[in-house]
Amino acid sequence: MLYRFCRLLCRILCTLVYRLEARGVKNIPIEGPVVLCSNHKSVVDPVTLGTWVPRKVHYMAKEELFRVPVLGRFIRNLGAFPVKRGGVSKEAIRTAINLLSEGKVMGIFPEGTRNENVGAGKRGAVSMAIRAKAQVVPVALIGDYRPFRKMLAVYGAPIDMTPYAEQGTTESMEAATELIMSKIREMVETSKPSA
Repeated sequence: MLYRFCRLLCRILCTLVYRLEARGVKNIPIEGPVVLCSNHKSVVDPVTLGTWVPRKVHYMAKEELFRVPVLGRFIRNLGAFPVKRGGVSKEAIRTAINLLSEGKVMGIFPEGTRNENVGAGKRGAVSMAIRAKAQVVPVALIGDYRPFRKMLAVYGAPIDMTPYAEQGTTESMEAATELIMSKIREMVETSKPSA
């Protein structure tokens, strides 16, 4: 209930402030495990990524945020879980895989840090998707988060990880990661917000 209310509130705010437009929402599978892999431009990205997704999106968030009494409880209720600074711990990876194995949705930024242009991705998202037999949906966030300037969230067609899982090599995971990042780059380059 809290998540739905906050998502509705975010839709209203993002539409008013950033004129957020979403395309390809129907590409998101309505059931089963899904990893939404997005480029990473701003601290606002998790909100932008999940605002139009019809399912609850779970995220990793900095451990320090959970130490703030009210905020920690609030973001945990919204589907976030802690990750230690300086890298993703085994515990955080286990939590993510468990959520996916339960048929839930994870929002992940494979670049690991914010970049103005779409950079190289890390293999973690692919590894988790393969282990949980999840589909991967590439997402492009386009725009600069200036008030009243158009923002666009584009959800691409799901990418089946099965061929890469069958190979099971580091090279195949790197190839899958590069495929995802290239799809995101392509969407960033070819998608323009409507007027």
